[in-house]
Amino acid sequence: MIRLTHDPIDPAGLTQLVRSPAAGAVVLFLGTVREMTAGRQTAFLEYDAYPAMAEAQLAALDAEARARWPIVEAAIVHRLGRLDLGEISVAVVVSTPHRDQAFDAARFLIDRLKQVVPIWKKEHFSDGRTEWVHPGLPAEEQPPRSGADAERSDTL
Repeated sequence: MIRLTHDPIDPAGLTQLVRSPAAGAVVLFLGTVREMTAGRQTAFLEYDAYPAMAEAQLAALDAEARARWPIVEAAIVHRLGRLDLGEISVAVVVSTPHRDQAFDAARFLIDRLKQVVPIWKKEHFSDGRTEWVHPGLPAEEQPPRSGADAERSDTL
């Protein structure tokens, strides 16, 4: 299951969705909004995406993971819009017959998602500054910034 949503992510519901008698392992990864980024205090985040392209890329990642590991079920959900501190921004849940497979597949999915899926994050800091970030892009390929958006953070 692949989904972009403006609604809160339900980790228990996603975990239940991928459970199966065929799977001996379920791994859940949650990305959450943290308070500090590169020594600066975060006020909140905004996520934006080109949905058709992002969903197509997420589906391609899901297919690639299924070709590499014996995935019984998988779910990838990413929030869009404004998120406050502590809220879940992304969830990756994978079930496989054995734990190593589930850990490896989940790590692959979240790492590749952050590298290739067109989802952008706008960080709003407590000092009023903002930054648009696409973590998979090197500095020279990041969108141009000006004024309050001039500083950049490479961390999520």
